[in-house]
Amino acid sequence: MIVKKEMIAMLLAGGQGSRLGILTAKMAKPAVSFGGKYRIIDFPLSNCINSGVDTVGVLTQYMPLRLNSHIGIGIPWDLDKNVGGVSVLSPYEKSENTEWYTGTANAIYQNIEYMESFNPDYVLILSGDHIYKMDYETMLDFHKENGADVTIAVMPVPMQEASRFGIMITDENKRIIDFEEKPAHPRSNLASMGIYIFNWSTLKESLLANASQPNLDFGKHIIPYCRDKGRPLYAWEFNGYWKDVGTLTSYWEANMELIDIVPEFNLYEEYWKIYTRSQTVTPQYFGNNSFVERTIIGEGSEIYGKVYNSVIGCDVTIGEGSVVRDSIIMNGTVIGHGCSLTKVISAENVTIADNVTIGQGDDTPNNTRPDIYRDSLICLGEDTVIPEKVTIGKNVMISGYTAEQDYPDGYLPSGSTLVRD
Repeated sequence: MIVKKEMIAMLLAGGQGSRLGILTAKMAKPAVSFGGKYRIIDFPLSNCINSGVDTVGVLTQYMPLRLNSHIGIGIPWDLDKNVGGVSVLSPYEKSENTEWYTGTANAIYQNIEYMESFNPDYVLILSGDHIYKMDYETMLDFHKENGADVTIAVMPVPMQEASRFGIMITDENKRIIDFEEKPAHPRSNLASMGIYIFNWSTLKESLLANASQPNLDFGKHIIPYCRDKGRPLYAWEFNGYWKDVGTLTSYWEANMELIDIVPEFNLYEEYWKIYTRSQTVTPQYFGNNSFVERTIIGEGSEIYGKVYNSVIGCDVTIGEGSVVRDSIIMNGTVIGHGCSLTKVISAENVTIADNVTIGQGDDTPNNTRPDIYRDSLICLGEDTVIPEKVTIGKNVMISGYTAEQDYPDGYLPSGSTLVRD
């Protein structure tokens, strides 16, 4: 049976996301929790189904288990199709030239056969680690109207920040006449979002022609090849909310923006739903002495203390007399009685015993990765255990089963890194 799809999506989800530190020690960045009950990959997957794109290849590589089990056969996103649907595409052994995915375009190149099987007119290339809502159908309409071979989604950024991005220079019709990668003196403020629509014939030709390039990449190889061949390249401007949660600080900020009185990014719009795989069906429970203000709380969580300006995942317990402020507490975490947490990012299934204070002290830089663990944030790795009656400073990272003796005089100073098995 010959299958024909107008447009399929290829979703790059193999990145480690090393600037998220301990949060990605056991999972790929797109699998990291966001906004309470969601994971980062839920956003591009939901965009696909909301845009009418029902065939998605998800390319995984680094620590794929959590991502694979989350996606499953795609039921939450209505991507469990007989024809198309969602497919998880990991590197695999071939009869010759077996290799890991070595670049964004190399990952796509290694899956030419998958794309070919749907005989698409267009291929949409997406990244699995951004938070946004986008109608890809509108972008496709623009692509068709302009007779483009390649359309690149761009976003206006402040001119003083333009040197951090790949910048597109366009004419009055939005045709791309030049582009610069992180230019010292940018000539435009249209930054590439790493979202592309290709005519399938153009994509296939450019992948095959550049297959031998080391670390084959869209920005470095494929887009320049298309330009040099005289293919019409166009820039489609996006003006909605878009966040690259590439660092712990930007990840924390994006979560905190969800709880604004009128959030710039609304998780709960009826016409553009964000879908996720949910394993919890019990409702939240609030104890008699609990108090919650400007906070998202996931299903199955039990709140007996006070929570302010925070994002709380599913199946979290916050004990009597505890106060949580400006924090992200992920699924399955248990916080004991009488605790105080300020600006904490807790990964999943963390256990914090009674009478623990976290986020108190000066702003000493972290002693191992001051570039990651900063801005007064405290990051607790998955399955971490913290004993009772200890005080922990700022810019701290803790991972593993820690015991009383790891905290001399019951204290772990600001800027510390504590890792145990």
